[in-house]
Amino acid sequence: MVRRIGGFRRKTRYKFRKEKRARGKISLTRYFQSFKVGDKVYLAVEPSVQKGMYHPRFMGRAGIIKSRRGKCYEVSINDLGKEKTLIVHPIHLKRA
Repeated sequence: MVRRIGGFRRKTRYKFRKEKRARGKISLTRYFQSFKVGDKVYLAVEPSVQKGMYHPRFMGRAGIIKSRRGKCYEVSINDLGKEKTLIVHPIHLKRA
């Protein structure tokens, strides 16, 4: 089989680019935000933090918090009729 070159951040130069006003230090309130089971959230990536980042194909999706796993959350999303579970750090989540 062919060896794949690059990781899952490959070809994401413009997708993971921050707005000019959003550059600089990251918000600690967003880093330490907490959610309850059943909360609706949007997947909004924070490019400066790689920990707990999901695959770029799920960017902008809406999901529901299923449970907490360590410092991260299990988020259930609908992907073309299939239910998928992502493990996401809270800095990559926005309240819906």
